[in-house]
Amino acid sequence: MSDPRAKTLISVADLVIALEARTPRALDARAPILLLDVRDDAAAPADRPRIPGAILVNLASDFSGPASQAGGKRPLPAIEALQQKAQGWGINPDSLVVVYDAQDSMQAARAWWTLRWAGLANVRLLDGGLTAWLAAGRPVTTEPAPAPKPGSALLHAGHMPTLDADEAARLAKESVLLDARGQANHAAGHIPASLHAPTSDNVTASGRFKSSEDLRARFAPLGVLDAAQVGVYCGSGNAAAHEVAALSLLGLAPALYVGSWSAWSADSARPVETSADPSRPVATDDAAPEKRSGTNG
Repeated sequence: MSDPRAKTLISVADLVIALEARTPRALDARAPILLLDVRDDAAAPADRPRIPGAILVNLASDFSGPASQAGGKRPLPAIEALQQKAQGWGINPDSLVVVYDAQDSMQAARAWWTLRWAGLANVRLLDGGLTAWLAAGRPVTTEPAPAPKPGSALLHAGHMPTLDADEAARLAKESVLLDARGQANHAAGHIPASLHAPTSDNVTASGRFKSSEDLRARFAPLGVLDAAQVGVYCGSGNAAAHEVAALSLLGLAPALYVGSWSAWSADSARPVETSADPSRPVATDDAAPEKRSGTNG
């Protein structure tokens, strides 16, 4: 598969075709499909509407480790814990895992990135998420999915590039480090020399990812397309994972600063820049402000 978009996204139309092809005979020849409905709200109701057969997962408890000053609000989970979760969801080595949310993939992208980091290559974001599914007239249910048969996927950390704080600081000075938060947060405090590129500009009004041509036009003025190395951060690593997904549609492989601003700002020795460099391109968006601790994103 050479198309970088097809390696990251699956459309509603293609998902429907894949699901409807799952006859007993087709199952012998096709990868089993596993749907994960991702939310980042512990209070999200268990009976919320979801795509039939989707398993409900939580971004905080299923895809993150315990918060710490050094690791930030949403550090990576222990690989053993993530493997146990993945096997419990029924993921096998040949599974096609499709993740989606109801937030323009802003939450599902972190699940996508974490599973890719853990070595699962056959993971896709449902482009447009639940909103696109409903817009296509597809059914939803509040009935829980049947308990899956335990899977056999074996996970191994390190399949997606990451940055620590020192590496992020170096990259901002020597190449390109993108801040995926909203305008107000970037202006209030950011890693020195990082460039503002809000995640909200990755998608159209419908919540689908912009075309590759539009994404190239968005990132080219920031020097991303010609940079030797690109890094991304946000508040706590979620929005930045969405930025990684957007850049992967262009065939790029940026590194994620997982601790992001929540880890950077917790260390009083780390410098903070509070005004944009007027010589650098700065995008804007309508994202709501976050606190300096990076409790969102």
